[in-house]
Amino acid sequence: MIRELFERGATCVGLDFLAHPFWDKYLEFEDRLEAQDRIFAILDRVVKIPMHQYARYFERFRQMAHTRPLMELVPAETLAQFRAEVESDNNTFQSGPKGPLEIEREVRTKIDNYHLEFFTRTQTETTKRWTYESEVKRPYFHVTELDYPQLANWRKYLDFEEAEGDYTRSVFLYERCLVTCAFYDEFWFRYARWMSAQEGKQEEVRNIYQRASTLYVPISRPGIRLQYAYFEEMSERIDVARDIHQAILDRMPGHVETVISWSNLQRRQVGLEAAIEIYKAQIDMPSLDLFAKAAFVVEWATLLWKVQGSVDEARQVFQKNSQWYQQSRHFWAKYLEFELAQPTSVETEAEHYKRIKQIYTEIIQKSRMALSTKKELSNYYLTYLQDRGTKAAMKEFLDIDRELNGPVSVQLAANKLPKGVENGHPAGEVDEATLRKGEVHYSTYFQQHSELPPNAQGLAAFH
Repeated sequence: MIRELFERGATCVGLDFLAHPFWDKYLEFEDRLEAQDRIFAILDRVVKIPMHQYARYFERFRQMAHTRPLMELVPAETLAQFRAEVESDNNTFQSGPKGPLEIEREVRTKIDNYHLEFFTRTQTETTKRWTYESEVKRPYFHVTELDYPQLANWRKYLDFEEAEGDYTRSVFLYERCLVTCAFYDEFWFRYARWMSAQEGKQEEVRNIYQRASTLYVPISRPGIRLQYAYFEEMSERIDVARDIHQAILDRMPGHVETVISWSNLQRRQVGLEAAIEIYKAQIDMPSLDLFAKAAFVVEWATLLWKVQGSVDEARQVFQKNSQWYQQSRHFWAKYLEFELAQPTSVETEAEHYKRIKQIYTEIIQKSRMALSTKKELSNYYLTYLQDRGTKAAMKEFLDIDRELNGPVSVQLAANKLPKGVENGHPAGEVDEATLRKGEVHYSTYFQQHSELPPNAQGLAAFH
């Protein structure tokens, strides 16, 4: 029973660079039992592991090798080869055949040289890893952040071990890394992506996603859970993928990225109507804020436009809902982008211009966004006038530029900020928190990934 526990420990921590306390205890246990054969077998394993105190294990191994039977020292094939070489050398000399003891002594010499080659190899591998091991300042789990150099070191160490091509050592290093970096999503993503590139490791990939999703990465950062859902969808476990989305929304109702992902799952697996129903159900929920609903209306219209190919139906969705989302930058930006993206001709350009002008007018005169946001969205319209406007377009361009960007004395009355007005609205009408919600830019978890800044210092946030 105790020996089984030690073997489990060897699997879990035996390859650790600082595993010598564990191996010492294992050897001590076998010493007490006076199991010399098992002690030698353990040492034979340890001397091939790059670790901090590899040299002293080799010295003990080498001493024991002098007293152990030849068949324990090397594989049978290698022993047979060494015997054949010694006997061949014996036949080339004229001094007479050598005795069994002399032959054994020469075989042991070859075996010792063979073991020295292993020692040299282990020494080289240890030296390679020392560069990274010396930079590991916190090898244990803690709830506080790591600093940027620590994360950079783990990335480089993983790059090195993957390049070495040893699957077992790579897995072990990932597991070590995740003890320290358990709250950093990037290492769970990296582990799952690396494992998925290995042949026949689907269950291992699933296990990585499950551990990250259920134990370590908080649900407030749902990216790893969405990736897990995509993995299960790929594995044709559609119900599991749906359940993952539902579990996220149970804790974060109306989370925009998750709802969009769920809708797209339904579109892929069931059809367009099922996807739209997801958005309609979310929009009808009284507990969700208007800004999330605005994003769902945009996605609904986008499905009608880009998937169903019905521009008119998409336009109706935008038009019917514009009165409800006057504070949402996302809604108005996407509405304007939608109309700007429609193809036109000489015959239809006038009507196209009329629609775009109407949206611009509503943004400036009716929407309840900050003045800075109105100016930002006006740039879409100014670019349109430059690129596709008629002969009179530059007059309108300069009028708008004057009204938006000129001094207060020449600005459009609706844009001036009289006493008691903030952010383009009467004080108290739209509070700062609401304005900030309206300014939000939606993105996906994989778009938010960024490379580590060079020479970054200080603590690295978990998200």
